[in-house]
Amino acid sequence: MRHLLLAALIGSAILFPSGSSGSEAAPKGQQAKPHTLPTVTVTGRRPLKDIGVVKTELDSAALRDNVAQSMADVLTFNSGVFVKSYGRATLSTVSFRGTSPSHTQVSWNGMRISNPMLGMTDFSTIPSFFVDRASLLHGTSSVNETGGGLGGLVLLQTIPDVAEGFHAQYIQGIGSFRTFDEYLRVTYGNDHWTSSTRVAYSSSPNDFTYTNHDKKLNIYDDNHQIIGQYHPKEKNRSGSFKDFNALQEVYYNTLKGDRLGLSAWVTHSNRELPLLTTSYGDDREFENRQRETTLRTVVSWDHNRTAWKTGLKAGYIHTNMAYDYNRETTPGTWAAMTRSRSKINTYYGLAEGEYSPTRRLLFTASLSAHQHMVRSEDKNVILTDGDRAIVGYDRKRLELSGSLTARWQPIDRLGVSMVVREDCYGQRWAPVIPALFVDGILWPKLNLRVNASVSRNYRFPSLNDLYFLPGGNPDLRPEHGISYDCGLSAQWGRAGGVEAGGSATWFDSTIDDWIIWLPTTKGFYSPRNVKRVHAYGVELKANAGVPLACDWHLRLDGTYSWTPSVNRGEKMSPADQSVGRQLPYVPRHSATVAGRLSWKRWALVYHWCYYSERFTMSSNDYTLTGHLPTYLMSNLSLEKSLTFSRFPATTHPLTLQFKLTVNNLFNEDYVTVLSRPMPGRNFEFFVALSL
Repeated sequence: MRHLLLAALIGSAILFPSGSSGSEAAPKGQQAKPHTLPTVTVTGRRPLKDIGVVKTELDSAALRDNVAQSMADVLTFNSGVFVKSYGRATLSTVSFRGTSPSHTQVSWNGMRISNPMLGMTDFSTIPSFFVDRASLLHGTSSVNETGGGLGGLVLLQTIPDVAEGFHAQYIQGIGSFRTFDEYLRVTYGNDHWTSSTRVAYSSSPNDFTYTNHDKKLNIYDDNHQIIGQYHPKEKNRSGSFKDFNALQEVYYNTLKGDRLGLSAWVTHSNRELPLLTTSYGDDREFENRQRETTLRTVVSWDHNRTAWKTGLKAGYIHTNMAYDYNRETTPGTWAAMTRSRSKINTYYGLAEGEYSPTRRLLFTASLSAHQHMVRSEDKNVILTDGDRAIVGYDRKRLELSGSLTARWQPIDRLGVSMVVREDCYGQRWAPVIPALFVDGILWPKLNLRVNASVSRNYRFPSLNDLYFLPGGNPDLRPEHGISYDCGLSAQWGRAGGVEAGGSATWFDSTIDDWIIWLPTTKGFYSPRNVKRVHAYGVELKANAGVPLACDWHLRLDGTYSWTPSVNRGEKMSPADQSVGRQLPYVPRHSATVAGRLSWKRWALVYHWCYYSERFTMSSNDYTLTGHLPTYLMSNLSLEKSLTFSRFPATTHPLTLQFKLTVNNLFNEDYVTVLSRPMPGRNFEFFVALSL
């Protein structure tokens, strides 16, 4: 069926070559006349909400670049954060400014979706096509929205506005390793109602070939003497995946300042966990599988007036996670080694309001609640007498967060913002979390702006940190610290001409009682508090747009981050070599470049990212397994779109888009996590149909 659809679409492009970029084709024998639109200059004031904020906004081109991409892929190539990936279609986490993934908060339509059990979010399960607006709040800026984001906050949103009438889009992708990606969106809009339905499905055996640098095979001569060695080529074993996502949204606008909304997002994934590169086992003799089903729903009411507005939200998250590890003990006989089951239920509520008595003053207040109920158990623990026992925990925790904010702009070129936040986790209240933000315009012509901020922040341990068996530590103290940042930014451009901009930010953060999992003498890991971690560095961003001759246009975006993150605590033992060293899996240097060269309806897009070496151990040893080499990646894609004013069986214009993507263009051998294989050069081909 997939091949028939592709053949039909490609055949349509051949049979109807008269399609033009406009809705009307020029009469025969005549050439379409270009029309020059008058120049329109748009000016605006910086929103009071953005005073002093360090934010990275991802544009729609990055989010819609590839239907097969998850948010992990988008952030890898379009931001300066570190994305730690365990492999294709496996766990991918995000960390800011030298912190850990648990220090990154994630919200979707205002509701926090970070896993309360694990304390982090798997970005590989979030399709980029399910996100309409994405932004990153770095460091202290996250206090404006939530607490606990010692590194930062990832804001994911869907927007209720859709085009009037019915619209549909279907995308079919075929890639290397027998990978299939399908995406469908249907929308409807009128004056009062808007509806959007999205469905995405991805599947693959994921059996790519790679060079295994963790193994060496001997080469023998005729006398069975070793005369050389080589790294073998192997296939990624037991790494198949099937991911399904569906998102339904309905909004009602009264046209009198009120909007009601409902968003429901269902995710189901069935993934095998691939063998490590150090494994010599036969993948046919075991099953290592993880399944997850998650439902996220948000109901919202927004009430807008000229000088004030209020909003109420209620939400619910249900997650069912299952992990099974089975081995074949004798031919045809399988033994269950691990049967882990986890159920998470979260109830969410939010009340917020804004009041602006003048255009230079803005007051906001919010109160949110997340009630978590987590049951985690391993149903396959065998006792000494041969009986099976259920080991795990069943816990509840209420998390409250309230904030008051005052923003003031005494003159057009100066703004000040003060935030006071209070958080409660269970029965433990954090001290008051204050934050101060200041920014000012030094040179209006270049929009040269200086900003600075300082804040405290607290993060309470996750439920696994406290109660996981074996290893949980109920005596853990909350992580807390003070963060500073300051920076410069500028943006310049002229209508129809060159535009350029950039920013440079210095940040400094000291976090006490940092939580880290360390091995114990009993053979398992357990979390402990490290006295102090010092994370500091520089973030750079630059962008440029250059119109070239004959409808050519070039767009460039780049980022660079220098992020030392050093353990400044005390030695836990005489043999402890971690003090004064970089934290594990935190690269000191990272960079990205995105370039887009377009001509009429053609576009050539190039993505490049770089991570410096990462240490796998806190002692920063340069051993075979103690560090990972520099990671470089390049992706290249070529796309072409066609528009037909008339198409069989419909009177509406139809758009076809064809896209060929080459991932890992230079066939790099790389890993982002120790002993986790990654694919070499691979290809994807997409056909998108929009009506």
